[in-house]
Amino acid sequence: MTDSPLATFTAQCQARVEAALDRCLPKAEIQPGQLHAAMRYAALGGGKRIRPILAYAAAQAIGLAPERVNAPACAVELIHAYSLIHDDLPAMDDDDLRRGRLTCHKAFDEATAILAGDALQTLAFQTLTTAEGLSIEARLAMVDTLARAAGSRGMVGGQAMDLAAEGQTLDRVSLESIHIHKTGALIRAAVQMATQALPGLDPEIAQRLDHYAKCLGLAFQIRDDILDVEGETAVIGKTQGKDQTQAKATYPALLGLAGAKEAAATLIDDAHESLAALDPQATAPLRWLADYMVQRDH
Repeated sequence: MTDSPLATFTAQCQARVEAALDRCLPKAEIQPGQLHAAMRYAALGGGKRIRPILAYAAAQAIGLAPERVNAPACAVELIHAYSLIHDDLPAMDDDDLRRGRLTCHKAFDEATAILAGDALQTLAFQTLTTAEGLSIEARLAMVDTLARAAGSRGMVGGQAMDLAAEGQTLDRVSLESIHIHKTGALIRAAVQMATQALPGLDPEIAQRLDHYAKCLGLAFQIRDDILDVEGETAVIGKTQGKDQTQAKATYPALLGLAGAKEAAATLIDDAHESLAALDPQATAPLRWLADYMVQRDH
């Protein structure tokens, strides 16, 4: 991706959301200092920022200025950061490293990490309710979208389903349901909230973008499953936690490595088709991101 148009676009989006996150997160000097330091450690610790990038790309697709979606971009990333803190805990995946450095509960302590996750979750919604430049109706719609995507009918529900499926043999429909909830819900929310920032947007355009995001979210998780099999995830900085030591349901286990790659490629083709009727120049970043999802090596 180096020196590509996608690299330029993602670097701009990453810098934009990093600055916005820095502004909305409490400074470590504000009491309780350790809690705020842990929140900043987890939320400003790098990462691909896929969800905020998707929000900015969707905004460009509908002709919306990027600053109009700073709040939803931050909100979805704060939810993602909280989920990673809790996912890394001993009761969950029991990981020591995240993004090449100590996980939050190792850098601080387990209780502080749990509270930091809790605080990041609530800050996400405060970021939406206090967003400037958005109507009350838009902010309310975004809060509803993010709450649904993050809760028991979305990400948290998917995590629960994933834990319950350990050691079981699942069919493709059941596995797809887990991934649509666990990973896909927040990806869809990032795009949905961007469309909600533009009052009067043609519902058909919003639906096309939502279908794109649904395909992309599932393809993203399938590619993660593939990379786990190919051994790349451990290289990037995750220790061998419960995901590797327990029998987790994955697409390569169900379909084989070749079958999983074919499934991801089919989803990306479907994502591209969802954008076919839209302005190709405006939707270029969404297309680049779709291709990146099945080509990435980490």
